[in-house]
Amino acid sequence: MAAKKTSSKKTPRRKKAEPASRGLAPAETGQGLDAPALNAIAQRVDAAGGRVVGRYRDPLGGHPLLIAVLPIGAVAPTPFQRDLSDAHSKRLEAVVAEVGIFLDPVIAVEAPAESDAAFWTPNGLHRLTALQRMGAKSVTALVSPDPALAYRILALNTEKAHNTKERSLEAVRMARGLAELDPGRPESDFGLELEDGSLVTLGCAYEQRPRFAGGAYAPALKASDAFLPEPLPEAIARREARAGKLLAIEDRVAEIAAALKARGFDSPYLRNFVVARIRPFRPRGKPAPDADTLLESMAQKAEGFDVGKVKESQVSKAAGGGDD
Repeated sequence: MAAKKTSSKKTPRRKKAEPASRGLAPAETGQGLDAPALNAIAQRVDAAGGRVVGRYRDPLGGHPLLIAVLPIGAVAPTPFQRDLSDAHSKRLEAVVAEVGIFLDPVIAVEAPAESDAAFWTPNGLHRLTALQRMGAKSVTALVSPDPALAYRILALNTEKAHNTKERSLEAVRMARGLAELDPGRPESDFGLELEDGSLVTLGCAYEQRPRFAGGAYAPALKASDAFLPEPLPEAIARREARAGKLLAIEDRVAEIAAALKARGFDSPYLRNFVVARIRPFRPRGKPAPDADTLLESMAQKAEGFDVGKVKESQVSKAAGGGDD
């Protein structure tokens, strides 16, 4: 029996931090709390009918924060975060009601002047909705004077694991909001907020077709769809065009999957199988093609796909794929 071949490539080990080497000591978190920005946001809390119950500096990064209790009507979710999961909100409502105490404050920042609410929360939609359904008067919040936190939703939202659709819709909604807020800056400046360029393209596709199976295309697109150097409004327009090409490919993939079913293939992974077959082969170590080249290649291969050459053993190996 041949010996198992092992890879000579070593994975670099992550350097371990020295214990207690980063951030602030407990006593330091109470220093420097008379900053103008923190005083201004505290006045905003008072004006909204809330109450500041504490001030401190974040022990990791030293950023000043308030702990406040806000009227439930003074807080609204950011308009670009994922849609409400009614089932998840109802589960939260039941658990909070049973425990009888609310222990997970939402994050809040000052809302823009045009908003009906005094504060936005980028990560508290489900908790806020659960409290509203219970008839709660108030919500506990960690209030930051930094409005940029409202656009870091993909990193902050830990209430419920995101699937491809949710992450993509959040990304494109945020991109549109940022394009209005700062239209002159290039998309590539917003890597932290948007997380991945491919999510914006997929989000454009989901806007046009809510039942689009984006999870099947996400791995290929992620490797190719980098952030763009154009200002955000122009970048969004380019991504909308890419989304149109992607949906045209999906239409052809659906035709191929239907033809395979007509031949007797019965597998939940037919779409993933077809997408894998039309994705360009990339040798290990070689860079991925850019997104436009990728989509053009996939469209050509989908158009010329020969259903008659597919074998059952090939389909059986295609189990797995997207999370939609």
